[in-house]
Amino acid sequence: MTNIHKPESESSTDLPFDGITFEVEEEEQNPEGLKVKRRGIYLWPNLITTAALLSGFYSIIASMDGNFQQAIYAIFLAALFDGLDGRVARAIGAQSPFGEQFDSLSDMLAFGVAPAILMYSWALHDLGRIGLAACFVFTACAAFRLARFNVQIGVVDKRYFIGVASPLAAVMIISWVWVGLDFPQIFDTRETSVQIANAAVIIISGLLMISNIKYYSFKTVERKRVPFFVLPIAVFIFAAMTYNIPVGILVISLIYALSGFVTTLMAKKG
Repeated sequence: MTNIHKPESESSTDLPFDGITFEVEEEEQNPEGLKVKRRGIYLWPNLITTAALLSGFYSIIASMDGNFQQAIYAIFLAALFDGLDGRVARAIGAQSPFGEQFDSLSDMLAFGVAPAILMYSWALHDLGRIGLAACFVFTACAAFRLARFNVQIGVVDKRYFIGVASPLAAVMIISWVWVGLDFPQIFDTRETSVQIANAAVIIISGLLMISNIKYYSFKTVERKRVPFFVLPIAVFIFAAMTYNIPVGILVISLIYALSGFVTTLMAKKG
């Protein structure tokens, strides 16, 4: 019987996985600058990202059941976790390609799909295919925005977002719905005009995500000192928001959405 020699490169000991075990293998640079392969993931940042994913998933279920208030809270919670996971990763030196991709997928569900389902379930289902199309535009724009952000990491100026970040676009939508729930006499979702206005809001929010408008990212503020008077101003803003929290969040969201146009014009003049 003839023995067939198996090439060294095809031996089972050289295979990265055994075909059964779930594992992640990433290529990283060691302190000497050499590329090395490492297995496993960083636990804490990815657990926080999973919590954001769960919050987005719960929001979708709550919206489908008509529990719009809970759906809103869940997306806010997802936004909180989304802001936390990256900071934890940087603080403990646990950044990885897997974490970046997982974070984007979580963002897609929590800030691309969940707000669209919320808006559709609350106000746009009576518009039929038009309402469905309007919500899909928002979801598709969120996907485009996240994909563009991923390929532009390390290229664009970190002081600015190009287009509204997906969590901020989601906050605009959920604060709009929240105000609508608090003022049903104004936002009567049975009125066709209100339904069309809601469709316009979610489409515009989606288009802002994929626009080339510059928005200040606030990423450099935490590393710099600011004048003391900034703190009392922030206190007054928070105090005003407590009078009506949904309206306060919506107003701040709209001001931020409009601020991008000012930032872009100033950058062009400079």
